[in-house]
Formats: sequence, structure tokens, C-alpha cells
Amino acid sequence: MKVALLSDCYLPRLGGIEVQVHDLAHRLSAAGHEVEVVTATAGDTRATTTVVAEGVTVHRLPLPVPGAPPVNPFVRDQVRELLASGSFDVVHGHMGVVSPFATDLIGVAVDIGLPTAATWHCVIDRSAPVFRALGHARRWSEAGVALSAVSAMAAHRVSAIAGGADVRVLGNGIDVDQWRPADGRVRPDDGVVRVVSALRFVRRKRPGALLDVLRRAREELDRVAPDRRLEAHLVGDGPQRRLVAAQVRRHGLDWVHLSGRVTRDELRDLHWRGDIYLTTARLEAFGIAALEARTAGLAVAGLRGTGMDDFVADGLGGILHRSDGDLATGLAQLAADPSRLAQMRAHNLGTPPAQSWGSIVEATLAEYARAQRGAS
Repeated sequence: MKVALLSDCYLPRLGGIEVQVHDLAHRLSAAGHEVEVVTATAGDTRATTTVVAEGVTVHRLPLPVPGAPPVNPFVRDQVRELLASGSFDVVHGHMGVVSPFATDLIGVAVDIGLPTAATWHCVIDRSAPVFRALGHARRWSEAGVALSAVSAMAAHRVSAIAGGADVRVLGNGIDVDQWRPADGRVRPDDGVVRVVSALRFVRRKRPGALLDVLRRAREELDRVAPDRRLEAHLVGDGPQRRLVAAQVRRHGLDWVHLSGRVTRDELRDLHWRGDIYLTTARLEAFGIAALEARTAGLAVAGLRGTGMDDFVADGLGGILHRSDGDLATGLAQLAADPSRLAQMRAHNLGTPPAQSWGSIVEATLAEYARAQRGAS
């Protein structure tokens, strides 16, 4: 099968969509499919380029302007010719909250009659009335496009802007073997409960709330189990990191470590030394960082009503709560109970997630078959 993947964002930019589209392209290629990526993200230069790397062809069509975002409204005709002459069996567009490039080009694929799938990697929230009025998702559904989103929560919201269309769940993929510790064993308890969080320090991820939850959990733990203590490692970068660092200094939180940006291997090693993964994000379409931690054997602590509901079983592989206050209390209670924490970690180590890349590739091909039926 010959597949075209359309995405505003792609590596070397760093982010959830960028990494997932890259990994999907290479997993499909490894499975014997011919894959071409079309993106507005520049490579080493601002020039239009076509490069073949490890079996995947990447067409970069950036705006030739320094510092320009990954959008380009001037390439519709160029991409129309590429798609029409490329003998593609299916086109797969990848949508974020704002994806003018993919939105434009999905429309091009539909216009020329190619089987098309579209996956949302975002949470449709306050922008829902705008998307509903624009009507892209509804028109695509009526044209036979196979619509999907990365979690059940996200799929429900896409369906709402698409006139109640059938929107399937097509989760993000993970390399289970890469993240699971080689010995498959829970690290012995030493009285220190190590909490890890990997996030972009932006308002949407609520890093300030994360720090507040940690502070309150530490205070509660000191009251109920003074022989145990929390240690936190916050990984990542972004515009709010300086504010969080200032709060850490102001409150004397010498047990909270801001590790900055790290590689995947460094994050994996940190997980293998950790106990609990914590997130306070509310608008989380999937939560690939939490899935990586769960696969590495950490118990996961977060809020209900996000994409994590699809892979974190409350009370079994982690804890999910409705509010920050309840989450702080739950985190303290879990840290105070080494037996319960060990059981959750053992469950996650012994139960691989359903989102392994083998399963995700299979589900993706099923979406492509649905797109082909819709176009026939």
C-alpha cells in the first residue's frame, strides 16, 4: 500500500504529533508499505526539499521566511499534483488544534477522490463552536473520510463538531520493549518515593498546578507517614519553566528537581529509577508521556476525563481524580502505602499496554480500509 501522511508539524520540531507521525511513517515502512510525508515543517533550510531517509520520503514545503510557523497556504496546487500523480492508495491527515496545512490538504485529497483518513491529536474544547461553524469535519465525514482521534474522550469531541459522525479511536503507539526495564522487576522500596513528570512548561499543561499538587502531597505525607518522603523530577522546557523555578526557590522546595529537556533514553532511565508519574493536565488528548511511564512500570497519577482514561485503570495501574486537591491527597496516600504502590507498579510492568506499535499499525490499516470503503 502507498500512503501519504499529511502534517503541519514534523521532526525536527519536537512535540507529540511530530514524533507520532514520524514513528508511524517508519513503522508502516517497516511493515512493507510505501510511505511519503508531506509537511510544512522546514528541515535544515527554509527551502522546499524532498528527502528519502530509512525508506520514508519526506516532502518539506515550508514558507521561505525566517522564523515562519509550519504553515504554507500557497502549495495547494503543488500538493494536488503530487497526490494525483503519485498512485497513492490512501491519504492520512493529522490534525492538531490549529492545523491549516493539513486541513487544506485533506480537502485537496477529498477533491481528487483519494481515500482519506483524518486523525485528531488534540482536544476540541472552547474552539468547538468555531470548528462546528467551519464544518470541515462534517463535510469530510459526508464525503466518506474515515475520522478518528487518539482517545475516546477526544473522539467524542470530534464527533460533536462533525454532526455526530462515527469517529473511531486510533491511539498513539509506543515501543513497549524500549520502555520496559530489562529485568521486569519493581525497584526495592527505600522510603523515598520518586515522582516523575515530563511536560512542556506551557499554561495548557498546568505546571503551576503540578507544583501545587506536589507541595500539598508532601505536606500530607509528612503528617501521615513522616518516615517516608517525596522527591520530584520535572522534565521538560517551555516559557513557564522560569516561573516554576522561581516558585521552587521561593518555597524552598529543594526536593523538586527541574531537569530541563532530556533525551528519550535519559527519560527512560529516570523512569526506571522512579515510582510514580504525575500529571495535572486537563486538556490531554492522549498523554504519550504518561503511557511511556506506565510502560516503564510507574504508577500513574492524574485527572479523570483525559486521554489517560484509555490506558490507566484507576486503583489498578494508578490513581485518577476529579480535582487537584483530591489528586494531592491521593498522591500522598499512595506514597504512604508501599505495598499498594508496589502492586500498581507490578501490574503495569506485567500488563503491556494495548497501544504497542504492532497493534497501532494494525488499527491504522483498518482505518485505511475504512477510508477506501468510504471513497468507493
